[in-house]
Amino acid sequence: YDYYKYHPMDEWMAQMVMDYPDVVTIVDYGQTYEKRTISLLKIGLESEKRKKAIWMDCGIHAREWIAPAFCQYFVKQILQSYKTDTKIETMMRNMDFYVTPVLNIDGYMYSWKDNMTRLWRKNRSPGPSGDCYGTDLNRNFDANWGIGISFNCSSNIYCGSQPVSEPEAQAVTYFVGSRKDDILCFLTIHSYGQLLLVPYGHPNFTAPNYNELMEVGLAAATAIWNVHKKNYTVGASPDVLPNCGSSRDWARMQGIPYTYTFELRDKGEFAFELPEDQIQPTCEEAYSGALHIITYAHDKTFSGAAVTAAASFWSVLLAAGVARVNLMSS
Repeated sequence: YDYYKYHPMDEWMAQMVMDYPDVVTIVDYGQTYEKRTISLLKIGLESEKRKKAIWMDCGIHAREWIAPAFCQYFVKQILQSYKTDTKIETMMRNMDFYVTPVLNIDGYMYSWKDNMTRLWRKNRSPGPSGDCYGTDLNRNFDANWGIGISFNCSSNIYCGSQPVSEPEAQAVTYFVGSRKDDILCFLTIHSYGQLLLVPYGHPNFTAPNYNELMEVGLAAATAIWNVHKKNYTVGASPDVLPNCGSSRDWARMQGIPYTYTFELRDKGEFAFELPEDQIQPTCEEAYSGALHIITYAHDKTFSGAAVTAAASFWSVLLAAGVARVNLMSS
């Protein structure tokens, strides 16, 4: 399987279960408007204790092909390393990883149809009038819904007829909502812009752990920069990329402490049509950033004491003049 090409991913999930039957299972947790099954990979080692969990979804926007490619890469990396990397093994014993490679399956498959549909963003449900299609799933969650968006179904940021009107958003809301006390980290992967966004998208609301989210995010951005020297901007959505009704904001409102949106490469040169020769470096750097956040959440939970390494690490780099992230840059 070539992880450095784009794929519809028809058979990949089943192959992961065949290759790693002791640690990987497929969980079906919803249906799209066009009746495709929404599935995730549950990855983890058996444990007699109640486990915590990490959530990751990719492909909520159909045209962002690099996002599903990253989810595949992430899964490959942790599965290939857990037997030799004691840290990954420990995390897989303490936590389950719930990874949805493509959430918006209808839209994603539609974007593969031809050149005319390649840049399709939304899902494929019909609008209220029946003469337009698609809701922006990342504006459809019950988190300050309907603010700073469009109620015109033809718009790329149409938020739907009401909060959680779409079956894809309903599936995430039910699955994550019913496990919210166990989920430590909610990562939703997008492109493009090279951003790490923290809650909330509404300018009048601030996450209760905003300072910690920023410290961890800045350290993750440094981890990303260290791989291929790519700068990721870190900040709350109103400062960087405004959006309300997002899954990230909804997850934080449910009490999940570490919720982030990754906007992967690039900064606009190729935009949503990132060439395949950039898949590998993009995934390598994003993996480093995601792993930093996941490791922080794990260590803080299972060490029994607050972890200050991320903030300290960032302070040292800042003092040394190595900092590459400008919070307010766009």
